Amino acid sequence: MTNLNSRLDLLISKIKQESPSARFRLQPQLNRLISEFEAEGRTVRRDTRLLNEELQNEAIEAQFDNMPV
Repeated sequence: MTNLNSRLDLLISKIKQESPSARFRLQPQLNRLISEFEAEGRTVRRDTRLLNEELQNEAIEAQFDNMPV
């Protein structure tokens, strides 16, 4: 297993352990790792891409949670 794969597996594990209200904060790290995979010409697993999208959506929702009404 390469270092990049190890880093990705570790990060996904951290995301799964994080509380639902805070896990979106790890999305920038996941996005960087995906970019590194792509820069090396490697395929990114579909479930990893879906997790990244999910975290992006959670980050957007979190921005609206703090807006005054």
